[in-house]
Amino acid sequence: MARKAQAPSASSGRESAHVREHLGTPTDLKGAATRDISAAMNGLLADVFALYVKTKNFHWHMSGPHFRDYHLLLDEQSDQIFAMTDPMAERVRKIGGNTLHSIGEIARQKRVMDNDADYVEPHAMLAELRDDNADLAKRLREAHGVCDEHGDVATASLLEVWIDETERRTWFLFESTRTHPGANS
Repeated sequence: MARKAQAPSASSGRESAHVREHLGTPTDLKGAATRDISAAMNGLLADVFALYVKTKNFHWHMSGPHFRDYHLLLDEQSDQIFAMTDPMAERVRKIGGNTLHSIGEIARQKRVMDNDADYVEPHAMLAELRDDNADLAKRLREAHGVCDEHGDVATASLLEVWIDETERRTWFLFESTRTHPGANS
């Protein structure tokens, strides 16, 4: 049976203490650091899950003369995106925070727009994913800034790798969508 989300009540302080007692992870980071970094990372985690599903969606629905190349590119990229999820969520737990619990929580926090169209032109798919990855790189940098403010070098280090991977995906998608004068696309 699904649990319904409840509005904060007078007992929510006791519930929070209970959660900290059972799920709190010791850390030398201040409470504000855990709160701010966890919030930034959970937002990213929601975006990464949404980008993973969108990339898989386009992978599954790819068509056209470049099908094999684009299908394999998106499969590779979706694997890389999904590989970010567990280390991202575990990092939140390592610093004493709680992470996402449900699809609903992902839906509420994600900033990556869905594409539920029955058909999307291959070039449009790649362009949309290029822009989504570029936006993700920007948000990864913003989260890095939060980590820098609080002296969390471990989370910042992970983010640096993910920024590089995201920029690589953006680059490949950019080159795949580039039109050259006189070239057949």
